[in-house]
Amino acid sequence: MSETTGASYAAAGVDIEAGDRAVELMKEWVKKTQRPEVLGGLGGFAGLFDASALKRYERPLLASATDGVGTKVDIARRMGVYDTIGHDLVAMVMDDIVVCGAEPLFMTDYICVGKVHPERVAAIVKGIAEGCVLAGCALVGGETAEHPGLLGEDDFDVAGAGTGVVEADRLLGADRIRTGDAVIAMASSGLHSNGYSLVRHVLLNTAGLTLESEVAELGRTLGEELLEPTKIYSLDCLALTRTAEVHAFSHITGGGLAANLARVIPDGLHAVVDRSTWTPGAIFDLVGTTGNVERLELEKTLNMGVGMMAIVPEESAEVALATLADRGVDAWVAGEITERGEKTSGAELVGDYAV
Repeated sequence: MSETTGASYAAAGVDIEAGDRAVELMKEWVKKTQRPEVLGGLGGFAGLFDASALKRYERPLLASATDGVGTKVDIARRMGVYDTIGHDLVAMVMDDIVVCGAEPLFMTDYICVGKVHPERVAAIVKGIAEGCVLAGCALVGGETAEHPGLLGEDDFDVAGAGTGVVEADRLLGADRIRTGDAVIAMASSGLHSNGYSLVRHVLLNTAGLTLESEVAELGRTLGEELLEPTKIYSLDCLALTRTAEVHAFSHITGGGLAANLARVIPDGLHAVVDRSTWTPGAIFDLVGTTGNVERLELEKTLNMGVGMMAIVPEESAEVALATLADRGVDAWVAGEITERGEKTSGAELVGDYAV
């Protein structure tokens, strides 16, 4: 009788030893994110966070969010650069949490790959850990899943979930906003992590540019521009709440500036944002001009140079701008809150962008 070799996990394409090596490589980066409330280390079935730290709150409200970074992962894959995409993931999750005034506490990640390349996975986690440090939160755990047959060997995707806390009577949102409030815009670092399906279609497919193409308007290669990490505003927003009265924040992500701002505007009020108060970065004009994309289509897809907005009383605007300037955040008064009248939406852009 001839001997046969039975099926195995490895033969099916899953390399457990590579996964173990990836965990060892990422440990030093995860350790850098630790907060005093975190218990245990990497490798357990669950991350532990000491909730007794919340006893200092009168009525603590937990805020949670989950997100990914969309097709920007394709740019990272094609460039072979994996240690920045994690910044994007943390920003997408934790800047949603800080919008209600919550302090980011901890985050978990999920990395799905076609084949585990330990150094590559560790580089992704390095970026996530660095992002967590910038957001002030701990990375308490995650999962790396190998999906041979579903993803190509170099394909991957990332997702994350985060938790924050805010005192109930300090919760920010639409109910605080009043007529006459100032709308403060905070500059984005570029495209951030939204609209990449449009951007890739226009610049790479239609225009035929490559990621290695030197683009004069950008002052660097297209790939370097497209992989620019998303700015993380969490600690800047929290600092703002300590120095000025803040009524609401709006994280400008998918859907564009007006649609995201409208999410925090109460019925009866209207946010008017003046385009003439800023000039969008060159990448936005490049996408619009190259793809003959109408301005309204650009504005409902891309952030147009604004990554976060704060709504504050008019008398607090000067202090708010000073606080942000001290923290190195480029910010300006971009609009105001008015009565809605016959307007059907909660926010609109008016005028033309500054040249």
